[in-house]
Formats: sequence, C-alpha cells, structure tokens
Amino acid sequence: MIFLFTDFGSADLYVGQVKARLARVAPDVPVIDLLHDAPAFRVQASAHLLCALAGEQPSGSVTLAVVDPGVGTSRKPVVVRADGAWFVGPDNGLLSVLAARSADAEVYEIVWRPSSMSRSFHGRDLFAPIAGRIAASVLGEDSIRPAAGLDVVFDAGDFGEVIYVDHYGNAMTGLRGRDADPAGVLSVGEADVRFASVFAQAVPNEAFWYVNSIGLVEIALDRGSAAKALGLSVGDVVQWLRC
Repeated sequence: MIFLFTDFGSADLYVGQVKARLARVAPDVPVIDLLHDAPAFRVQASAHLLCALAGEQPSGSVTLAVVDPGVGTSRKPVVVRADGAWFVGPDNGLLSVLAARSADAEVYEIVWRPSSMSRSFHGRDLFAPIAGRIAASVLGEDSIRPAAGLDVVFDAGDFGEVIYVDHYGNAMTGLRGRDADPAGVLSVGEADVRFASVFAQAVPNEAFWYVNSIGLVEIALDRGSAAKALGLSVGDVVQWLRC
C-alpha cells in the first residue's frame, strides 16, 4: 500500500504523473491519496502535519512524501523506516519529525538513479520508482544504502504555528493535544481562544480550540470559518498564554 503526501495540489497535472509512474513500477499495489495540499514550500509545517497523519499508516506501508522546494539541488533523496512503515522523500526536514518521534527509525540514502531524470520533478522520476519498488518488494539491494542520519532535522517538539487550514476554515496547529490543558488559553494574532471539547459546546460566533482527530490543537468556529473570522493563515504564530 502506498500513501501520497504532497504539496502538488489536486487540480494540476503532477499527481496523475506520479500515479502513472507508480502504476508502471507496482501495478498491483493500492495507492491512497493522503493529502495533496500540504502547505506549499513550507517544509517544517508539512513535517509536523505528516507526522500527525502517519499514525494511520499500517506497518509495511510506504508513504511517498514530497514537499521539496529544493528539488534539483544537492539535498539527498532518502528513505526512512519508522516503526515498521516506510517513508520516501527529500532530506530537507520533511521526514525528520516523524523519524525523531518514532520508537525505531532507520535512515537510508537513495543511490539509484533513473536513466533520465527531470531536475524539477524528482517526485515522479526518483521517489515514485523507489516507493513503488519497496511496496512491491522488488527493491534492489544496491538502490539504497544505510545513512548515519538525516542531514536536515527540525525540532521534534511542538511547533507553535498554524500548519494547515482546511476548507471549513479550521486552522490546525503544530501543537499536540495530548498534554493540552482545557484551562489553557491559546493566543493567535490578536485573539485569545478558549477550549471547547466539541463544536456544539462552543460559545456562538466565538472561535475556540479543541483537539482534533489526528491529535493536534485546532482552532475552529462552530458552523463558520475560524480562518476568516480571525484572519488566520499557515505560518501564523500560536502560543499558550496560560495553562
């Protein structure tokens, strides 16, 4: 099983090309679109979002993860095996948070290269063939080699920014909800946001925070857009005022 996590968007031609390449390499392996509107060019935000989503991947699955503004440069292509699941992508920090938070993580550098490779689309030409071969159990032994670690590593602690805004206008943050105190007040922009456990318990027309289904602190507005109401976008700083 292959999961796709990219910032390619769903309306352009890129996802289809990646899937076409996967179909050539691993025609019998299911491909699942995890997310194609990861924060464009924002590798650190995407790293925290990917880590939160990675908990649903079964052992043995492969996630092709591409948020790669440095494509075509000297940054390494890598494979990370984390708690039994495989992740293929650039060594630019995108895979570093999930690797750091995993109980067991191994890093490999991709040394295989295709006969022809675009300088701007390694997701199709390099990462997709490797992901497909891992998923189909046909990866050559000389395609990857063990690496001491990742070159680019982000802090794996909580990330105090908005990392994703969904089409409802809910703003996910890089703060994990597992230790969040319901008495805590979250500051974002000029707003101080208080907790409600579910949408129906929120004060009408007032933004609130809650712990969403992937374990992140999220800012929402019952039957409305918190992003529009508070002027929120990816990259806005969020912090606890008191807990």
